[in-house]
Amino acid sequence: MMATSEFILFDLDNTLYAPECDLFSLIDCRINCFMEEIVGIAAGDVDPLRRYYWQEYGVTLQGLIRHFDVDPEAYLYYVHDVDVTSRLVADPGLATILANLPQRKVVFTNGSSAHAERVLAALGIRQEFEAVFDIRIANYLPKPFSAPYEEVVAQLKTAPSSCVMIEDVAKNLAPAKVLGMATVLVGGSDELPPYVDLRIDTIHEITAALQRLQE
Repeated sequence: MMATSEFILFDLDNTLYAPECDLFSLIDCRINCFMEEIVGIAAGDVDPLRRYYWQEYGVTLQGLIRHFDVDPEAYLYYVHDVDVTSRLVADPGLATILANLPQRKVVFTNGSSAHAERVLAALGIRQEFEAVFDIRIANYLPKPFSAPYEEVVAQLKTAPSSCVMIEDVAKNLAPAKVLGMATVLVGGSDELPPYVDLRIDTIHEITAALQRLQE
């Protein structure tokens, strides 16, 4: 049984909305275009490089910074320049669920704060979050590097044991668990790795999940 948590750290994309919205396909195209048109990488090399960068660094951006000296701000602006309202609509049910949670709520994303603001506005839930922590939190190191988790906790002036982290990518919950957070996976399979406390199908089940964590 865990004590009542003080903070809930929510991932953004494919966590606060369903993967079926397919918002990332728009960003995916922009990443490919950036690599080809801005960085000058041959089209045939883009996909292999992206797979390698994801495996090594967690996000494409880190690979481009390390190997091509890319300006991270130019990258973030370019790849997130998409119309989120073409894929997302307001979710008043989720707004009500979030409003009724007693915990303080923040967004913790590998994307940019500008992208997060647009997504939260499109979903009609921006008012439920007191802060957005983006990939800048630890000098562009993404989840699952440990540094961004540690920096978020430090900025919240709390203990990891007072936090619950909610994510759709299981491996991103591993550092949270090591620090002492409770962890909830959205989606995925029922075969949970040891660093995942609970799994839910959609974010709309979060109230029951938090109650289970306390039982």
